[in-house]
Amino acid sequence: MSAEYTMQEIRDLNEEGKTLLYPRMVIRRQVSTDEIVEGMTENTTFAPSEAKGIVQEFVRGIARAMASGCSVKIDGLGLFTPSLGLAKGKAREQADGSGTRRNASSIEITGANFRADKEFIWEMRDRCTLKRAKEQFRMKTSKYTEEERFARAKEYLARRHSMSISTYATLVGLSKSTAGKELRRWADEPGRGMTTVGLGTHKRYALKE
Repeated sequence: MSAEYTMQEIRDLNEEGKTLLYPRMVIRRQVSTDEIVEGMTENTTFAPSEAKGIVQEFVRGIARAMASGCSVKIDGLGLFTPSLGLAKGKAREQADGSGTRRNASSIEITGANFRADKEFIWEMRDRCTLKRAKEQFRMKTSKYTEEERFARAKEYLARRHSMSISTYATLVGLSKSTAGKELRRWADEPGRGMTTVGLGTHKRYALKE
């Protein structure tokens, strides 16, 4: 199977102002469950609808196990573990003990972590033939310093209730991934006065009241 890669610029954390090049696969499209099921059942007596039902029940089984506080190991695929976060509108508990202590009603499962098995990685590697893409993905750097970016974010939030990662990325000229990392770090720093509202893809950033 053929796939394309590009060499992407990544900021060198050990040397200010320099970048490094790392290979990155070019993701052209997203494959659906129906497509996977079609491929699975092509040379079997199972109907695609039957196989899809089994896959869906398999997913529910993983969710039920993780909801009970278990990690789930799927042979040949990998290890799934649940991750927790604060419920919508709940402020963070301070490490120094000040402020409101968070109880169980303030905390919920907000995501899942996945660590791939070596066998799964080997399977992908054996089936993949790489070629270099024509386009080059370059790192997007901001013309503002970090403190200037923070000032622009505060100025925006003084006029609006909240801000998405995409909005902040456009505001200061960063890539979406870098903008997200910066906002998450600021929300974790008590002195910044920044917090999060919403969950998952609806998570936004706001100033603490």
